[in-house]
Amino acid sequence: MQVTSINNNWCAISSELLPISEAYEWAILPNCGAVVLFSGIVRDHADGRDEVTALTYEAFEAEVVKKFDDIVTELRKRWSAVGRVALLHRLGTLSLGESSVLAVVSAPHRDMAFEAARFAIDALKESAPIWKKEHWKGGSDWGTGAHHVVAPENVKPPQSTNSTPVVDGTHS
Repeated sequence: MQVTSINNNWCAISSELLPISEAYEWAILPNCGAVVLFSGIVRDHADGRDEVTALTYEAFEAEVVKKFDDIVTELRKRWSAVGRVALLHRLGTLSLGESSVLAVVSAPHRDMAFEAARFAIDALKESAPIWKKEHWKGGSDWGTGAHHVVAPENVKPPQSTNSTPVVDGTHS
């Protein structure tokens, strides 16, 4: 996957391995003190499905990169000081442990980088016309949790997380 950066944005889909290190290095800028890289990885289970062995991603390819560009445009409206943004997604059949999606954001400060990266991956999942088929021992079917496509400007901030908050370096 070649870097095809336009105005500090790198949006692409590919059947090739995602260039995790290259995306991280590309995002570094002298005026940015933080780079957040989110990598979604194929795991061995899904909602109500154990022993997942692979995922197959398909997309409305003519529209995906346009939608990624829309997401980055909205991200830059919300966090105007962000440096570089990469949204990269893999297509085809992926094995356990392979990276399926990257959201990379550089920003002057870590809070902005984390918030913008979280928005980028959430908006991608809500807005991009990409579908996954889950394969498990004994069968395969399209992923659960299907939803209507949402415009990036309508993506809401997360209500809660699945992690325990950390306060002063300790879990609360």
